Amino acid sequence: MRYDLVLFDNDGVLVDSEPISNRLLAGYLTELGHETSYEDSIRDYMGSALHRVHDLILERTGRRLPDEFDDEFHGRVFAAFERELKPVPGAADVLRRLTDAGVPFCVASSGSHDRIRVGHRRTGLHRWFDDARIFSSQDVGRGKPAPDLFLHAARSMGVAPERCAVVEDSPLGVQAGVAAGMDVYGFTGMTPPEKLAGAKTLFSTMGELAALLG
Repeated sequence: MRYDLVLFDNDGVLVDSEPISNRLLAGYLTELGHETSYEDSIRDYMGSALHRVHDLILERTGRRLPDEFDDEFHGRVFAAFERELKPVPGAADVLRRLTDAGVPFCVASSGSHDRIRVGHRRTGLHRWFDDARIFSSQDVGRGKPAPDLFLHAARSMGVAPERCAVVEDSPLGVQAGVAAGMDVYGFTGMTPPEKLAGAKTLFSTMGELAALLG
């Protein structure tokens, strides 16, 4: 394959978590008096770390979210994951094919380490990712769309950015990958193609990805 490292976003790319987490986020924000629809959540927060939620709510309303917001939201999400979460169809096959081809890969996600691990255990993807191959926005000062997370992951894996491919499904993630100087493959499973402008290549099913990376 043409790359020395493939960096996968997690939510919506490996695990089918975006519908769950955005439904719960919209509901929780609405409970707190910040009327938010599912569509609003997808538009404003998909692919971002939770600090973006805090920042946008404060900017728009002048009110801070409660101190317990993150812990409460994560608790709701983790409980829902245990009931509902599934892997993105074809994700495990892509990881298997990369392994067979000897191409290193890792996760670089806006989600917390706990969220990544809960999702991987629930979906069986944990077998592909030891601790050395899991990177979270918790590890850097700025999450996506800043390039920091992708650059940190590549540096930790010992690969130059120009030898990396990023697999993303959110506009913020695509921006981050482009800013990092990496080739970005935009997954349109949930996101309209026009929202992923800047990606090198767009694809609609994970079954297409291995051939595109080759």
